[in-house]
Amino acid sequence: MRLLLVEDEKKIANFVCAGFTERGFIVDHCNNGNDGFHRASTGSYDVIVLDIMLPGRDGLSILSELRKVGNVTPIILLTARNELDDRIEGLALGADDYLAKPFFVEELVARIQAIFRRISGERHNVITVGELRLDRLSREVICCDKTVDFTSREFNLIEYLMRTPGHVFTRTQILEHVWGYDFDPSTNVVDVCIQRIRKKLASIGGAAEGESPIESVRGVGYRFRKLP
Repeated sequence: MRLLLVEDEKKIANFVCAGFTERGFIVDHCNNGNDGFHRASTGSYDVIVLDIMLPGRDGLSILSELRKVGNVTPIILLTARNELDDRIEGLALGADDYLAKPFFVEELVARIQAIFRRISGERHNVITVGELRLDRLSREVICCDKTVDFTSREFNLIEYLMRTPGHVFTRTQILEHVWGYDFDPSTNVVDVCIQRIRKKLASIGGAAEGESPIESVRGVGYRFRKLP
């Protein structure tokens, strides 16, 4: 699970990031609203944990704008305020939950998991593009009525691309999302993984020669073929 934490209090951010990492989550953190809005708008996250009081754009402004442009990523608000109006406004703007400071990271993790369970129906967890069907719960990929045997890394990569067919992802974006940390920009680990995925799809008749569903965009990165 990939999470975005937008929190300016260093102590809180440190213990939340540590708690997320210990549980196997991949977490991106930023400490101001402007960067938080940019990452939330351009990145791909399973859940966003968003403080209300932030330098730059405040949390409610970020929440409101994300919902206006159709971003439906689950959002949990963090706030030191106890006013009922703030909680009501946040929920009215489209927040999925809120948590008042101070809090235990275990409670935050439990709320994240509860949200994920609520939205983890068939429509959310099954991605279908053309003849390819990916199930996030069973971690299966089926193509031409045959199950493709992908490694965990290969599965995460193809899932990342299939979420938004037609969108071009740079190698750096793929590295950060699938591997979870920065690599040497000159590494070819993404290209090698893409080649393995293409070969496995081709071996079961899921892609004719030169027609892989994963397209290379010269000088930029990769995208999953968008069907007409």
